[in-house]
Amino acid sequence: MCTNLKTLSKNIEGELSYCKGCKVYHLYFNNIYLQFTPREFKAFTKFVFEIDIDYWEASCQRTLLKRKIPIQSMQQNLAMVFNQSELNALKDLLKVRTKTNRLLKPHEIDYISFLN
Repeated sequence: MCTNLKTLSKNIEGELSYCKGCKVYHLYFNNIYLQFTPREFKAFTKFVFEIDIDYWEASCQRTLLKRKIPIQSMQQNLAMVFNQSELNALKDLLKVRTKTNRLLKPHEIDYISFLN
């Protein structure tokens, strides 16, 4: 496992990190863990942002499935499926901001507070 990780983005669903030593992106999303080379990360990001959400929601309209938007893996019998809010959270993680900082939203703060 990499020891020189820099967190690039984080939200309630997961975290995206980069190891400068290995030159590998690490994506943790719910119970999914993926590793990417810079080239693979760029291709995956492009693919995720080009998914037609409306198409998948309409084509699986009659099913009772909660998650209807698939992302196929290189293994033919393995696909990851997402609902619309999960896919939006994944897109948010993949939007790596390098120069600008933004304020965290209240739900993005990973801290338990106790009001006395």
